[in-house]
Amino acid sequence: MRSLNFLINFLIIFAFCLAIALFAIENTGSASILLIPGYQVEAPLSVELILAMGIGAILAWLFGIWTGLQNQLTNFRQSQRIRAKDKQIKELEENMEKLKEEAEKQQQLLPSSDETTSAA
Repeated sequence: MRSLNFLINFLIIFAFCLAIALFAIENTGSASILLIPGYQVEAPLSVELILAMGIGAILAWLFGIWTGLQNQLTNFRQSQRIRAKDKQIKELEENMEKLKEEAEKQQQLLPSSDETTSAA
C-alpha cells in the first residue's frame, strides 16, 4: 500500500512538473512586474509565474506547519485535562471506598433488627 501511494504521488508530481515545463517553453515573452514604487523587474512570464507558484507553495507549507503546531498544542492541553480528570476520578473512587468501609464499620456497631425485636 505504501509503494502504491508513493507511485501515485510520483505520477502527480511528474505530471505537474511536466505541465510547468511545457508552460515555460510556450511562454517566453517578457513581462515586467512593479514590486515597489520605483523598482521594476523584467523577466520571462513563465519565470515570474513559476516564482509566484514557488512562493505560494512555501507559504502553504509554512501554514501547514503552523496549523500542525496549533493542533499539537490543542492535543497537549486536552491530554493534560484528561490526566487531571483521571486523577480526580481515582481520588474520588478512593474516597468512596473509604466511606464504604466506614459505613460498614458503623453498621456493624448498630444492633441488628433481630436483636431489637427480641428484646422488646
